[in-house]
Amino acid sequence: MVPAHVKSYVPIESVDTLADVFARRVALTPSAFAYREYDAAIQTWRSRKWSEIARDAARVRAALVREGLKAGDRVAIMLRNCCDWVAFDQGAHAEGIVVVPLYVEDRPENFGYILDNAGVQVILVEGEEHLKRLAEIVKAVPSLKRIVTVKPVASDDAKVQALSTWLPAAGLDAPPAKVGGNALATIVYTSGTTGKPKGVMLSHQNMLQNVRSALGAYAVYTNDTFLSFLPLSHMFERTVGYYLTMAAGSHVTFARSVQQLSEDFKTARPTVIVSVPRIFERLHAGVHASLADASRGKKWLFEHTHRTGYAMFLWRQRRGPWQAGFLLWPLLKALVAEKLLSRMGGRLRLCISGGAALNPSIANTFLGLGLPICQGYGLTEAAPIVSGNRLEKNDPTSIGSPLPGIEIAFDEQGALLVKGPNVMLGYWHNEEATAKVLNASGWLNTGDRARLDNGFLYITGRIKEIIVLGNGEKVPPVDMELAIQLDPAFEQAMVVGEGKPYLGALVVLGPEAKGLDEKALTARVAQLVKSFPGYAQIRRIAIVPERWTVDNGTLTPTLKLKRNAILERHQDLIDQIYKGH
Repeated sequence: MVPAHVKSYVPIESVDTLADVFARRVALTPSAFAYREYDAAIQTWRSRKWSEIARDAARVRAALVREGLKAGDRVAIMLRNCCDWVAFDQGAHAEGIVVVPLYVEDRPENFGYILDNAGVQVILVEGEEHLKRLAEIVKAVPSLKRIVTVKPVASDDAKVQALSTWLPAAGLDAPPAKVGGNALATIVYTSGTTGKPKGVMLSHQNMLQNVRSALGAYAVYTNDTFLSFLPLSHMFERTVGYYLTMAAGSHVTFARSVQQLSEDFKTARPTVIVSVPRIFERLHAGVHASLADASRGKKWLFEHTHRTGYAMFLWRQRRGPWQAGFLLWPLLKALVAEKLLSRMGGRLRLCISGGAALNPSIANTFLGLGLPICQGYGLTEAAPIVSGNRLEKNDPTSIGSPLPGIEIAFDEQGALLVKGPNVMLGYWHNEEATAKVLNASGWLNTGDRARLDNGFLYITGRIKEIIVLGNGEKVPPVDMELAIQLDPAFEQAMVVGEGKPYLGALVVLGPEAKGLDEKALTARVAQLVKSFPGYAQIRRIAIVPERWTVDNGTLTPTLKLKRNAILERHQDLIDQIYKGH
C-alpha cells in the first residue's frame, strides 16, 4: 500500500528530465507556496507560489531562446540562494540547456577558467559587486555573449543587461524540450589535484534517481519546511534542498546568510535541514559559550540532560538498556532540551549532515538533546548521496547504509566503489581523469577506504590525499605543500584541516627563515598559496621543531609524508592552529 504522503509526490519513474518534474509540480499544486525569501528592498519576507516561479522560468526560457541558445549549450548561475536561481535553472532546463553553478565566494581566476572551459554563453549574477569581480576575466572568455544582473548596474559593456529588461514580457509557454533523461543537465566543477577544477557531468536522470533514492530512505511531506542555507552550487543542497523538495511539494525558505542563520531559524521554524558539519559545530560552540558563565548546577543539568537523552537514543535504537533515569526525561526536556532546540525553531524532525565527517561528540550531544541528526555520505560524482543513516537506524560514527538502488563494493585496497543510476557521465573534456575513477562497468572509485559492518558503512581513511573541510569543500594538499616548499624558508610542509573550519600548515623551517617571526612566516605562506581557490587558503601555521625523516617514522622510504604518523606526532601543534575554534 502506498503511504498517503507519497501520493503527493511527482512520480520520478514516469518523467525524464528536471523540467518535467517542475512542470508536474506546477500542475499538481499551482497555488501552493513553493519558496520564501527575504526582500531587502522592502525589508520583509515574501512567499512565491509554484505558478509564479513557473511564469518567471518561462520568461527566462524565452530570453535564452532569443539569445540563440539551444539544447546542449551552457549557461552559468552565480547567485546566492533565491527564487531567481530556481527560475533561471528551470528556464534553462526547459529548453535542454546545461546549467553550470558557480560559488559566489570563489576566486575570479576560477570563474574565468570554468566559464571558458565550459563554453558558457550567458551568466546570471547579482549585481555590481559580482560584475566587478568578473570584469577582467570575462575578456578571456570568447564564448560569453551576455551577463545578466539581477540588480540593475550602470555599465558601458554591451554584454551587460539587467534581468528586468533582459526578460521578455511574455514567457515561452510550451512543454519542456524532449532531450531525454540521459542528456547532460549540469556541469559542476570540483577541486582537482592539478589546481584546476574538474567539471563533473551529471544527467537529468543522475540527479532525479538520487532524489528517488533519497525519498525512498526518508519520508518528506508537503507540509515540511526546509531552510536552505548551503549554496545551491553545492550538489548536496541542490539535490536535496531543491530538486527533492520540488518532487515532494515541500516549502523552502532561503536563508539570508550564514551570519544571520540563528535569526532565520526562528523565522522559518524548519522541520528539515541539510547541512555540513561546520553549522552543527557553530551551534555546539554557541551552546557551550552560553554555559561559560553559568553556575555549576546549570552546567551539571545540561550534561545530565544530554547524557540521559543519548542513553535514551541508544535504547530506542536497540543498542542500549532501559534506565530508570529515563522517567525524568519529560522534566529534563522541558527544563533544558526544548529551550535549546527552540533556537533552531523548535520543529526540526530531520537533520541530514553530509559533505564531511561530523564529530561524534557533537552528534552525541545533539542527539541527546533530541535533535534528530542523520549523517550521510556522498560526492559530487554521485549526484551526490551514496549512503545515509536513517532515523530508525542511526549510528553517528557511521555514514549509514547505501540508499535504495545504489550498489557498493570494495577494491583490493579497500576503496569504496559505487554503482547506480546516480553516477556521473564523466568529467567534462577530461577523459583521462574520468578513466581514473570510472571503469567500463560503471563503478565509481570514491577514493575513500571504508568497511561495512552490520549494515553500516564506516569511512576508515582516505586513499586519495584530499582534505575535506568542515564546510564540505575538498582540498588536494599536495600542490599547496609543493608551493610552500618552493620558498627556501620552508624545508618541509604538510597542510592540515580535515573536518576543520579552515586550513592550517605544519612547517619545518629552512635556512631563509632565520630572523622571521611566526606572523611573518604565516604571511609568507599565505602569499605562496594565494593562487589557490578562496576556500583553500592557509590561515595559520605551526612550526615543527624537528625534520621529518625515514628514521623517525614520518617519511616513507620513497620520502613521501606519512600523514597519519605526522598528525599523531604533532597533535599538540595542530591543536594550537585551531585553538578557539
